[in-house]
Amino acid sequence: GLPEEAPVLTTRLHSNVPNPFNPSTTIHFSLAAGERVLMEVFDLQGRRVARLLDESLPAGEHSLRYRPDGLASGIYLLRLSAGEYPGSRRLVLLK
Repeated sequence: GLPEEAPVLTTRLHSNVPNPFNPSTTIHFSLAAGERVLMEVFDLQGRRVARLLDESLPAGEHSLRYRPDGLASGIYLLRLSAGEYPGSRRLVLLK
C-alpha cells in the first residue's frame, strides 16, 4: 500500500491541564513550522506577570510546565504568539 501521509500540524495553543490548577499546570501547543515563540501570562488588568518563552522552536508538539510563584488566586490570560498566529487561553489559579 501507499505510505500514510504524516498529519499536517497547525500552529495552535491547546488547553492547559489541569485548569483550574494549583500549584502548576502543563501548557501544550503545536507549531506548523519553526518559529520564534513568545508566550506570556497577563492579569485581567493587562499587566504581564510572566514571560514563559521567548525563543525559536522547531515545528512539532511542545509542552511546558508553568508554576507561578507569588501570584494570587484568580483568572489569568496566557498569550502565545508564533509567526502570524495569535492565541490565548484563560488560566484559573486556585490556591
